[in-house]
Amino acid sequence: MNAKELREKSPEELRTALADLKKAAFNLRFQQATGAIENTAQMKKARRDAARVKTILNEKAAAAAGNE
Repeated sequence: MNAKELREKSPEELRTALADLKKAAFNLRFQQATGAIENTAQMKKARRDAARVKTILNEKAAAAAGNE
């Protein structure tokens, strides 16, 4: 998931993507705690993707506030 793809999405789509990413991060943390995780790099990717979505949401909110 890259920033260019995210910028094309609506704020509602971004919020649902953020919720999905947070659930995925939680599940990965749970897997790590139980020792069931095979690829620990997935945790880093999920965290960074969530941060990327939050950044795009903030950019869109700032742009909307600037237009009003």
